[in-house]
Amino acid sequence: MDARRIGLVIGPLAFALTVFTQPPGGMPGEAWLVAGLVLWMASWWMTEAVPLTVTALLPFLVLPFGGVSTAAETASTYYSPILFLLLGGAFIALCIERTGLHKRLSLAILRVVGAGGGRTRLLLAFMIAAALLSMLISNTSTTLIMMPMALAVLAGGEALAGADRAAPTAGADAEPFKEGLSGALPMGIAFASSIGGLGTIVGSPTNAIAIGLLDTGIGMRISFAQWSLYGIPIVILGVPVAAFIIARLQRVGEHPFDVAAAREAIACKPDWSTPEVRLTSIVALTFLAWMTRPLVTPYLPEGSWGDGTIAIIASFALFILPDGTGRPLLLWREADRAPWGMILMFGGGLALAAGMQESGLADWLGQALLPLEDWPLPLVALALVAMIVIVTEFASNVATASAIIPVVAALTVALEADPILLAMPAALASSWGFMLPAGTGPNAIAWSTGRIRIERMVGAGLVLDLAGVVLIVAGVWAVAAVV
Repeated sequence: MDARRIGLVIGPLAFALTVFTQPPGGMPGEAWLVAGLVLWMASWWMTEAVPLTVTALLPFLVLPFGGVSTAAETASTYYSPILFLLLGGAFIALCIERTGLHKRLSLAILRVVGAGGGRTRLLLAFMIAAALLSMLISNTSTTLIMMPMALAVLAGGEALAGADRAAPTAGADAEPFKEGLSGALPMGIAFASSIGGLGTIVGSPTNAIAIGLLDTGIGMRISFAQWSLYGIPIVILGVPVAAFIIARLQRVGEHPFDVAAAREAIACKPDWSTPEVRLTSIVALTFLAWMTRPLVTPYLPEGSWGDGTIAIIASFALFILPDGTGRPLLLWREADRAPWGMILMFGGGLALAAGMQESGLADWLGQALLPLEDWPLPLVALALVAMIVIVTEFASNVATASAIIPVVAALTVALEADPILLAMPAALASSWGFMLPAGTGPNAIAWSTGRIRIERMVGAGLVLDLAGVVLIVAGVWAVAAVV
């Protein structure tokens, strides 16, 4: 029996177990039911027992019948501002591809790699670029901008390395264009974008939420510079570690890919075309709006100026403004290639996270941390970060931070510990989840390329999660010792 059939059976069985058994002590009945739903969806997502987007529909069926929320309330949780960021960003990415701007940007990265740069060096170069960009804008926006560049490089290198590859056929073992750099590069960009978001407060919304909760809970105020002092070392260490893990699991060194050939295949004219120039202006203004959003927000109605709003405004500009050749920058037949399935899949992850919050499961998991006060402080930090990383694989980063950071604050007071030693690792861990396509926006975008095997993403994500537990705690404690 293969993994898909096993997952198809285990998922519903795990859910049935929570239906017909009593919850652990102190856990609400609805929370126990949602725990079963988490196991069901995780089983189907990790084994692809059914299409990932179909699995994302389960909360709409389970949560209303479980009494957690009504059908209307559940449906509303499938949508959030980040979905509009995904959609608007997808339109921008499609327009970048349509005008050929992605090839020009890809060539710039290839020049950094150099003529003698190998496959692993190319992977690391893209990941470093993604991590740096993600410190300034959201990790989802970064992935949407970087992915067309990566696909252009892969298309060029694969076209000229095709003689060494078998033609794709049905079956998991006969998909050469999911092996080597072909699957590693999209996955690497997604992972690096999430890691880079840890470097600054503006890199991820979770960072700002964690800071606000710590300020409210224990009066711990973390400045932009202080956050970066702890976050940037994690990025500097995390990106090479992620690149190494991905390169090993994808066997990048064993599959042919000629970097020089890729450069030749995507060569473009030295003079910029009118569509490229006009699109670059829109992208630059969008990038500027994303970067300055915290400065502009106080002058506008509350909740009106978000990353998704900016992305949709940019989308309108693409459909309205002419490209200089007698047509708009983007037509609907071109935009209709947006990854609608990926957007719905990510919505399923949001609905599951809302179910964890509404049922009390997230709060129960947070309260389960309080007995750790009897442990030695280093073990408390490791256990704390490990639990948060597990939770954030299935709940949204924001929901994880919102539920657990207040408990961490209470635990810090109970232990009379330096808040930095527990609170800072917990805040960073809230954004450290890499296993599932629906877990984060970057993972969902990478999965939508069709180049990643689910077992490779789960495997690489699991190893990176485990490495991250040690990396985050050791990194924060080392910096704290120096400071």
